[in-house]
Amino acid sequence: MTGESILQMFGFLLPAVVTGVVAFYFFKMHTKNEEGRRRYLLHKDSQASTLPIRLQAYERMALFLERISIPNLVVRIAPKSADKAAYENLLIQSIENEFDHNLSQQIYLTDELWNVIKAAKSATVQMIRKAAMSETDSADKLREDILTETMDKTSPSATALSFVKKEIGNLW
Repeated sequence: MTGESILQMFGFLLPAVVTGVVAFYFFKMHTKNEEGRRRYLLHKDSQASTLPIRLQAYERMALFLERISIPNLVVRIAPKSADKAAYENLLIQSIENEFDHNLSQQIYLTDELWNVIKAAKSATVQMIRKAAMSETDSADKLREDILTETMDKTSPSATALSFVKKEIGNLW
């Protein structure tokens, strides 16, 4: 083989190699785009099926927070006897039951929101316990003290509920 024939062969081979590289690049780009499109469609389908469930979880947590807010709680749960300690336990047990009933909703919420909800529940229980430490002697007086003590403060439930609303707004 002479130098001229090698050069001629290289002249024929170069366009084929360039065409192969360009074809490979376009094929790789097309495959990447298709994978992205499939992933987007899968995410979109998944979102469509899980969004109603997530919204229901947010609704249930909003209801939970409303039910454990101090004014709603003491109006809904009347003392069964004059015993102050029994009424304190009844209120706390009601909060715990509500929380246990909604425990499974945490899988649809962010960790941050779930921690805010747990903190609101704990703060509400603490407010009840703090009011129960007063010198009151009856359940009815405790009920009044709980309402009076929490009247001027922002309720932990209200704070958590605003966080729920903010997070729902981020879904859109």
